Amino acid sequence: MSKTVDDNAPLVGANSPFFRIIKKGLDGLVDGEDYYDLLAEDVVFEYVITVPGYPRRLAGRQGIIDLYSDYMKLLSADNLHVHRDPETAVVVLEYEVHGTSVRTGRPYDNRFVSVVTIKDRKVTHWRDYLDPIAVFDAQGWPQDRRS
Repeated sequence: MSKTVDDNAPLVGANSPFFRIIKKGLDGLVDGEDYYDLLAEDVVFEYVITVPGYPRRLAGRQGIIDLYSDYMKLLSADNLHVHRDPETAVVVLEYEVHGTSVRTGRPYDNRFVSVVTIKDRKVTHWRDYLDPIAVFDAQGWPQDRRS
């Protein structure tokens, strides 16, 4: 079964597969109408495993909005596993995303582990682990990899 996506749909907005799977994983712990609403103004993101041109650390909601504006178009997200520690307000989310690279149009399928800290019903810290080879393939890095 093929899936279609509105080309004008936000990449991580309220109707995106990414927002829906994250919202499901953080159900009852955070408030917000779209992904960015879940984030505290001074949220800190750490990308433990990253790719060329991507930061290792980024602070502030606006920085995340700017970073995600032209990255990947997600068609679906699945295989969610949630691990919660109520004493530390930390949630570990394991999930997969599927879509295409905005830049190349190539398929994008990746697995993530996101370690999320919550305070006052907002995400204050997000630490991501991903498969960088999936990003390389979707973005066409290096140029001769698929030759």
